[in-house]
This record gives sequence, C-alpha cells and structure tokens, in this order.
Amino acid sequence: MQHIDREKFEEKVVNIGRVTKVVKGGRRFRFTALVVVGDKNGTVGYGFGKAKEVPDAMKKATDDAYKNLVKINLKGSTIAHDIEHKYNASRIILKPASAGTGTIAGGAARPVIELAGIKDIIAKSIGSNNPNNLVRATIQALARVKA
Repeated sequence: MQHIDREKFEEKVVNIGRVTKVVKGGRRFRFTALVVVGDKNGTVGYGFGKAKEVPDAMKKATDDAYKNLVKINLKGSTIAHDIEHKYNASRIILKPASAGTGTIAGGAARPVIELAGIKDIIAKSIGSNNPNNLVRATIQALARVKA
C-alpha cells in the first residue's frame, strides 16, 4: 500500500449527526460524522466515524476516508457517459455536461463531485436523501464510469 500525501487532499464534512442511547440514568449522546476527501484530480473517498465528541468523530471519519479512496476516470472537466447507480434506497443519476455548465447537484452528492475534480456535470438524486447512502451511491457511480 502506497503512502498517501494528505497535503494534496481537501476534506469536507458532509454530515454530523447526534445519536442518543437511552439508559437507566438518562440519555447518552454520541456523534457521527461523514467526511469526504478528494484531491480535485480524480481521487475521492468517504469515511464515517462515531465518537463521544464531534472533533473525535470527524478525525475518525477522515482517517476512514483516506482508507476508502477510489480513482475516477475523468474526460476533461466532466465524465464520459451517463450513469445511474442505486445504493440501498438512494439512487443517483449522473450526466456529463458541456464546458461552462458547472456542477448542478444537490445534497450530499455535490461535495463528492466537487472534490473528485468534476467541474461540469448534472446530477439528480432520486429516492432517499440520506447523506450516508447518497455519498456511497455517488462514489460507486463515479467509480463505475468507464474511460
């Protein structure tokens, strides 16, 4: 396994959630974090972390994201072809766009697309907008794009 130079990567926190466990004495709070990392040059990854404090959860998620990096085939500033991918109840449709269109994407798909380095794309999420599933669906769809 090659060493990853973390200076080249950008990190974005997509979602922070508060999880509650009800015990005899009351409620115990924990935090979850969903982080996307990318070098804006065709490499992107996501990570998920849980901890008692938000910064710890973010650090765990970031470390996890660097372990789950995938390489994406770019065609200039967009992708080569249309692709649709489903992960659990989240569906994402990605369509290449002409230069100058920009990133047309909503929700959790936008940070993934931006950090992957795709500048012109149209994305539509259908079904569940759960950030965890949407990020996974987007990354898996991008990984399936053929050069």
